[in-house]
Amino acid sequence: HKTLLGVLLLVAGVMASRLLRGAGALAAQALRARGPNAPAAVRSMASRGGIPTDEEQATGLEREIMRAARKGLDPYNVLPPKAASGTKEDPNLVPSITDKRIDNSAVIWFWLHKGETQRCPNCGTHYKLVPHQLAH
Repeated sequence: HKTLLGVLLLVAGVMASRLLRGAGALAAQALRARGPNAPAAVRSMASRGGIPTDEEQATGLEREIMRAARKGLDPYNVLPPKAASGTKEDPNLVPSITDKRIDNSAVIWFWLHKGETQRCPNCGTHYKLVPHQLAH
């Protein structure tokens, strides 16, 4: 077993050495092709230099969510809901794309219907269904 392990380690070392040599040769070739006075192909993503902020390096869906959050929007329902006091006068708002939705409080499920404030039969918290538009 020791001999086999030694051979495997030797082969792995040779392969790693060849890989690094090849990568170094490619980098040197790229530098020669640019010429000595060419500008560096590296730029800082940070507007003030240094480490970029989350907003500066975010892309795609993450960037969309950050921009919407700055405007107070939550198009993909990723932010925690705003909690109300849960009373009949100040119910928790539950977004829905239909006229009713099942919701729960603890492990108690109950239906919410458009236009009505529903009280949780378990804890007494009040909920009201509100319209919600899908982002897509």
